Amino acid sequence: MDSGFGYFATHDAVAPDTVARLVEDRGHAALFFSEHTHIPASVELPRRPENGPLPRKYRHTYDTLTTCMVAGMATTKLRVGTGICLVVQHHPITLAKTVASIDHLTGGRFEFGVGAGWNDPEIRNHGVDPARRFAVMKERVEAMEQIWTHDEAEYHGEFVSFDPIWSWPKPVQQPYPPVLVGGTGPKVLDRVLSYGDAWLPNYGPGVLERVPELFRRAEEAGKSVRVVMLSVPPDPKVLEECEKAGVARVMPWLPSAGLARIEREMDAFEKALADAHGE
Repeated sequence: MDSGFGYFATHDAVAPDTVARLVEDRGHAALFFSEHTHIPASVELPRRPENGPLPRKYRHTYDTLTTCMVAGMATTKLRVGTGICLVVQHHPITLAKTVASIDHLTGGRFEFGVGAGWNDPEIRNHGVDPARRFAVMKERVEAMEQIWTHDEAEYHGEFVSFDPIWSWPKPVQQPYPPVLVGGTGPKVLDRVLSYGDAWLPNYGPGVLERVPELFRRAEEAGKSVRVVMLSVPPDPKVLEECEKAGVARVMPWLPSAGLARIEREMDAFEKALADAHGE
């Protein structure tokens, strides 16, 4: 089991290239960046699914794909990725081009975490019906996979349709960068097995208990999948449970703050990792 971090990279916190070098220098495997294209302004601020107040960082993030490129170019080994890219807020042809470009320019170090989002007004502002967002995400990911793997790609679905196109570069990773499907809803494992290479949930009650089902179903389907866990607390017991469950990577969130606070959070997580391994 390796380790990494998630980070809401904002314009008023430590720059993503600095954080990326720090994560790599400390021996961690990956750094993922969150995404919100915008937060709709309203009289009452939107709230997260767990009903907590929406932190300021949600409306101050850099563009996640630009941030991945900056972090990738500042490092040599670090895996960079989206945690998550809100696919329903992007056009699949242009998103496929951007993802392939990042993977190519970083030498095959990009990981594509995807999700459909939870903020209904935000989704509607992109012309997508929130009730159909998972169907839209499926077609957009499938269309991108066609673009990445075919010299002449075409796709025809309910929400995405295009005749044969040419699009280069192709990704360095074959057949394409790993697609990590986010979420913890009742049908998320179906989505992982349908068009993903890994499950990317946030740690929480009941999540680890679902990992054996994913592995069993993947084996029955002749498919290999991984589990990459975000929001993992710096708790040795939790880290031990993740490793026993077969989680491939554990990733807590770093604060959108100054360098000293980020380093303290990293220290705490690294101490928990060492304690979990009896070091």
